[in-house]
Amino acid sequence: MRAALLAALWLSAACAAPAGAAEAPAAKPTPAKTDAPSGPTRNGRDIYQRFRDGLADPNCEPGASTRWRQHFATAPKRLARSDDDLLPLFGYVVDALREAHLPTEYALIPFVESGYRPGARSAAGPAGLWQMIALTARNHRVPMREGYDGRLSPVDSTQAAVRYLKTLHGMFGGDWRLAVMAYNAGEYRILNALKRNGQTAANARPDQLAGLSDITQAYVRKLHALSCLMEQADDREEWLQALDRPVPHLQAVTLPPEVGDIDGWAARTGQDAAQLRRLNPVFANGSIGRASTRRAPLLAVAAGAANAPAPVAADLAIAAIESPPGTRTQTGETAADTVTTGSAEVAVAKHDEPAANASLRRHTVGRGDNAWTIAKRYRIRVADLLKRNGLNAKAVLKPGQALLIDAPSGGRD
Repeated sequence: MRAALLAALWLSAACAAPAGAAEAPAAKPTPAKTDAPSGPTRNGRDIYQRFRDGLADPNCEPGASTRWRQHFATAPKRLARSDDDLLPLFGYVVDALREAHLPTEYALIPFVESGYRPGARSAAGPAGLWQMIALTARNHRVPMREGYDGRLSPVDSTQAAVRYLKTLHGMFGGDWRLAVMAYNAGEYRILNALKRNGQTAANARPDQLAGLSDITQAYVRKLHALSCLMEQADDREEWLQALDRPVPHLQAVTLPPEVGDIDGWAARTGQDAAQLRRLNPVFANGSIGRASTRRAPLLAVAAGAANAPAPVAADLAIAAIESPPGTRTQTGETAADTVTTGSAEVAVAKHDEPAANASLRRHTVGRGDNAWTIAKRYRIRVADLLKRNGLNAKAVLKPGQALLIDAPSGGRD
């Protein structure tokens, strides 16, 4: 009944536009290519780029939404922090929206609703990443049962939110502004406001819809301010460098029957148990449930990716030296004895390389590279790659740096 009513309301709104009515503002279409990356980790800058590529309205006017830019000023800083769960969680939500062919402005809603905290609860009743009330959650098929509140599951709640946003996006003619206002106030309030103000989804002017609350009116400005804050931040090289790090590639994972809790899964796959608990507050005690029942999904790195045959943790990147040992810099000096790369100082042998080694293979590090992917590409052991470059497992990968792939002639691994 609810689905039929929604469809009817959508059709009536879409057909109500008079002949010659103005079209909705031109918006950048979501690119067709939405394939999510694979592997246990991904580069933080790639997450940000996928977000930017999916925006319906990427343009930022100078001085727009100044109040809300100040209010959300900490959001870019949190994305840049390696000790915050925000960036991998943001990447998971962006992926879900891109796969649904929806604008990535919707990925900013959890900033407004919960500060991107999966366990957030409001005294008024809403809970979780998307701050759904119990009735809304049940209406959108979020599991709600004794001992399990699916609103606190980033998997269940994000799937439901994306379904709901897809419905709203279609109902309001693809206008993301009306859709987010409807997410905040309910679709019927927005449809009634359009009717009272003589507007339709095709010619809507959301900032001129009278009769809506100030909170609903401000919702679009909040999301646009967040988007512009990130665009402003990406003018700073240090912010982009802070994003340029490997982060867990989170997916919905159903644990095998023999694994009964988060700690067991973390031990099996080499993941951070404390982080998995933070990301999955729906499992308050870390227990996943009986194997005999339908098991709720966990937000984690998938087993096949996490168990990649590498002797270093899957979410550690490998830094390369600025120049391979013994090569000449632009000043004519040989490579330095040590290279500081982020949090690690890597020892590098300083010597003159024989001419016979000039043909040795080298790899220029690209975005998203890690020790395992590079070693696999060249069919060498990760341990050999590390040793040949004087690297340790905690060094930080930087695109553009050079790695020595082959062992120097006369050298021993």
